[in-house]
Amino acid sequence: MNCTVLKVAQMNAADRLTIAAGTPGALLMQRAGEAVVRELVRRWTPRPVTVLCGPGNNGGDGFVAAILLAQSGWTVRLALLGDISALRGDARHHAQRWTGRIEPLTPQVIDSAELVVDSIFGSGLSRRLDRQVSDALSCATRRGIPIIAVDVPSGVMGDSGEDLGAAAAVCTVTFASKKPGHLLLPGRDLCGDIVVADIGIPQAVLDSLPIDIWENSPALWREELPQLHAAGNKYSRGHALLYGGYPMTGAARMAARAAARIGAGLTTIAVPEKAFAIYASALTSIMVQPLSQDQDFAGLLKDPRYTAFSIGPGSGISDATRERTLALLQTGRPVVLDADAISVFSARADELFQAIRGPCVITPHDGEFKRIFDPSGDKLTRALRAARRSGAVVVLKGADTVIAAPDGRAILNGNAPATLATAGSGDVLGGFILGLLAQGMDAFRASAAGVWMHGAAAAAFGPGLLGEDLPDLLPAVLERLAQPH
Repeated sequence: MNCTVLKVAQMNAADRLTIAAGTPGALLMQRAGEAVVRELVRRWTPRPVTVLCGPGNNGGDGFVAAILLAQSGWTVRLALLGDISALRGDARHHAQRWTGRIEPLTPQVIDSAELVVDSIFGSGLSRRLDRQVSDALSCATRRGIPIIAVDVPSGVMGDSGEDLGAAAAVCTVTFASKKPGHLLLPGRDLCGDIVVADIGIPQAVLDSLPIDIWENSPALWREELPQLHAAGNKYSRGHALLYGGYPMTGAARMAARAAARIGAGLTTIAVPEKAFAIYASALTSIMVQPLSQDQDFAGLLKDPRYTAFSIGPGSGISDATRERTLALLQTGRPVVLDADAISVFSARADELFQAIRGPCVITPHDGEFKRIFDPSGDKLTRALRAARRSGAVVVLKGADTVIAAPDGRAILNGNAPATLATAGSGDVLGGFILGLLAQGMDAFRASAAGVWMHGAAAAAFGPGLLGEDLPDLLPAVLERLAQPH
């Protein structure tokens, strides 16, 4: 699987470098149009199709597709936004090869269509669609006519997935690599099925680009997953320590079970003494450490055998939670911060960031995120900015989770089913990441692996999922990951 994700400027650079290396731009455009037609023919038998072309290279791809479909016996109607005299370069070259009628782009061109090809604007658009464009696309949507988009649905921003008036496509054909807008919402949903076509951009060109965004996949981190060894024991597999609050006890218990399921050799949950009976009666393989006073918690942290920590789920928004969080960070060992351990710093974010001195993963949902980070901008921009500011790996959760590292790398996750929108699922995710950190995995890759396995476990279960189901669904995912690939 090609996990690379290219920003719009990087894709443009790849085109330029390919052309400079000797491949004519007109040939790249020809191959792009051919890829669109291949997907059309694979999905549908010949029927009336309207091709909507824009004034740039995306429109040129559409002209190529229209020519090939007409040559194959399809009934093709072509509409152009603007005048053909305004076309330049390779788009003009292919437009001049079209021998049929060119109509103005209006809703009327949809009248006889059973399919629509949207090749109006590509991923570089940064303004809302013109009224005549949105009217034409809306007409197709209202009539239930399938739309196949070239590069992205017109109106989807390639670098962010933001919607500037797009109509949903059933399929999007893009080239060489996905862009962030194919993976981030709402763009991902507007794209429908995404097909990445090879149009002849050399691998050497792609390798020359400064890639720092990827689509989450086991290919990125499978080789770094903790491995079992015959000579290993529970101590060599790491010891995870969580703080469990009171009276909200379920979140921390689920996180602890998740850390154990993903392979931490030992998992301990430290809890207020008054909550000991609740935790101890519900947990068997998880050790429960009662704390009679705050000093007991500080004493635990002096034990070097604990290899990673977590605090937040159910811990309460209090001075005690803030102080315990800072104490965990002062150890310099890996820490996962979630839920209340994020919210408690809503007026003191700098205090939190300045305390981070070792590997740290912060796992907010949007509501928690805006309590300590700048919420402006698109999701990828927000997550990257937050990671740089905090010095932590930021896992900005959602259906399109972004995993951002302080050095500017990001991984975009796309395998999370809607069933994960249930209480406790985020607590389990934090536990998965904690368990991998406890076993010595790098924070960025541990976060990506935890997010992907979280989605895979949920997808295998289907409807009716509860957060507490997820830890017990993980072994099947781990077994699949262990198979030869």
